[in-house]
Amino acid sequence: MVIRNIREEDDEALASIIRRTLEEFGANHPGTVYFDEAINRLSKMFQTERSTYFVVSDEENNKILGGGGIYPTEGLPADTAELVKLYLLPETRGKGFGKSLINKCLSFAKQAGYSKVYLESMDELSGAVGLYERLGFSYLNAPMGNTGHCYCGIWMMKEI
Repeated sequence: MVIRNIREEDDEALASIIRRTLEEFGANHPGTVYFDEAINRLSKMFQTERSTYFVVSDEENNKILGGGGIYPTEGLPADTAELVKLYLLPETRGKGFGKSLINKCLSFAKQAGYSKVYLESMDELSGAVGLYERLGFSYLNAPMGNTGHCYCGIWMMKEI
């Protein structure tokens, strides 16, 4: 398995992974990325300056296993990017790919000139939240930026 940059042909598989994961955890609510049309064309979204999206891919079997990215979300301070749309298929979880993916995102954010990374999550995704904690993300008392995901009730930040 490799972690590589997103390609246009990845869009459909990634949108499916995001929606299926949210359904799996009962988190497919209005106000989440589940209803965000942008997930249907992630490769286009991440052409924005100072953003990237990485894909976990089983190149041998030509299968997309998940992904995650860094994005300069509107309303965040100029030194802060958001860790976004981090989702992995069940067979990929617990094998270190999430940690590797997050670390690759954090490294990109630092190289892109950010000094902080913000994220939003929800109680239903407690496994991911535990990983964020272990990687040094701290809880915030309120959301930041204009993410459009009003259902998310967990907000975290990490200085990089």
